Amino acid sequence: MSATAMAQWQTLQAGLTQLRAGMLGAHSLSELGRSQEALLESLGPRYREVLLQLLDRLESSALFSEESCSFSQQGLLDNLQVWLDKAHGQIHHTG
Repeated sequence: MSATAMAQWQTLQAGLTQLRAGMLGAHSLSELGRSQEALLESLGPRYREVLLQLLDRLESSALFSEESCSFSQQGLLDNLQVWLDKAHGQIHHTG
């Protein structure tokens, strides 16, 4: 399970990198994140809840133009990276 969770973590990390590079849309990253079941199961409900909230906010931010001050997509991407970093540590700690 840990190897699968790590592979799914790597997939999600790659998706975030692609989004930052403009090669993937926010909606696609959200779908990708939601589909990483082994990763989410291994991390537990608290991690799942936080990730789903971040993905919801990311999708909402994509509805607004870059000029909008209502949402900071960069801030959300930074928060998603923090989540990924903590998840990585958790996988190694429990694996």
